Amino acid sequence: MTDPGAPGLTVTGLTVRYRTLTALHGISLGVRPGEVLALAGPNGSGKTSFVRAVVGLAPVAEGRVEFGGRALASLSLEERARTIAWMPQEEPVGDNVPLREYVLYGRYPHSPRFAPVREQDRVIADRLLTELGFSDRAHVGIQELSGGERQRVRLGRVLAQETPVLLLDEPTAHLDMGHQLDLLERVRRLAHVEGRAVVAALHDLNLAARYADRVVVLQRGRIVADGLPSTVLSPALLRDVWGVTADLRTDPRTGLPYLIPRLIPADLRPSASPPFRRVHVVGGGGSATPILRALTAEGHRVTLGVVALFDSDAETAAELDVPVVAEIPFAPLGEEARAKNRDLLNEAEVIVVAPFPIGPGNLPVLEDVLDVAGRVPTYLVESPTPSARDFTGGLGASRLAALRPLSRVIANERELLRALAAPTPSTGADAHDADRGRVRPLERLEESR
Repeated sequence: MTDPGAPGLTVTGLTVRYRTLTALHGISLGVRPGEVLALAGPNGSGKTSFVRAVVGLAPVAEGRVEFGGRALASLSLEERARTIAWMPQEEPVGDNVPLREYVLYGRYPHSPRFAPVREQDRVIADRLLTELGFSDRAHVGIQELSGGERQRVRLGRVLAQETPVLLLDEPTAHLDMGHQLDLLERVRRLAHVEGRAVVAALHDLNLAARYADRVVVLQRGRIVADGLPSTVLSPALLRDVWGVTADLRTDPRTGLPYLIPRLIPADLRPSASPPFRRVHVVGGGGSATPILRALTAEGHRVTLGVVALFDSDAETAAELDVPVVAEIPFAPLGEEARAKNRDLLNEAEVIVVAPFPIGPGNLPVLEDVLDVAGRVPTYLVESPTPSARDFTGGLGASRLAALRPLSRVIANERELLRALAAPTPSTGADAHDADRGRVRPLERLEESR
């Protein structure tokens, strides 16, 4: 059990930069032992950059991160792992290790180096597996679980570290409603009963209001609200930060606020506000990096997929706090990753296809884009030498040829930003001359607006 008097987390003047992009601007906040702080904000607001900076994985340009008065930089890796546990929003499972062994990874900071697993560590791992509902599957491989089940086992590994500080980046991702509530109830109990200091990045503001003691809202790397859920959450906040309108209600049983959001119709949005859109980028091999940087800098809500873990586009997405569908490098495209990417394609207001290298592994991604390009505005960033990026014996080139009439072909990210700044981006169907069966020239597209 963690000592309730264990040190909390203090962040002072935290600024994070990725080359020319500033992801966080002078963030200062503290989290007390026994407190659950929900970190909220739209995609690209800096939530993941904050979490990664506190862990020590993002470049801190200015400021200081402390645990109980001790600077993060002064702690050894072992001390850091015994002080803070981090649950990332996405984490490929790698080898198909048994669940017990996976949870035991969390005990490594407490074990002597190269020593065999101790009995007390096995007891902790088995207890957590039982609490999370996996007592009868301790020997099942981690790859044999669903995405939601893996998320719960990942929480078990994090809790096995028994640290005074917990950092959870989108911990409810992939979980059904019942397991979302169970996870957050468990986390809140750890804070209130055992004195842990908890930071949880959450997209669902109603869950934040129900389970957090405090809500901090980020927008473009700055804190725009900090306080009790009852004072922070408001229709004005949703309108100004997320671009949606909402009715604010009070739960008569708990007295807690909850919001019923609605998207603001385009013709009722303030004319001075930029036309932020939900943009899904298809890339890989570094092809999407300038596009991701340009879109997030303009404030668009961006997602990326499917790319290999450790791909330079995946690293850029992590820097920019962009949700990404990642797959294990050199592995065939799994059905789970493909399904996630399909969902993002269908939810997007705009799709952007970067000039990525096409191989047998990611060819299905291009086929899925073709399925939606006729009804979702799609922009094809065309490479000067598309055939040089096709490693499928011509299949990729044929898919691109089929996509071209359904898309607006552009040269670079600057042209993309100009197109998105228009009131309504044109779809492949809008851009298509039904009587001629060909794409209108760019000049006629501009005139038709």
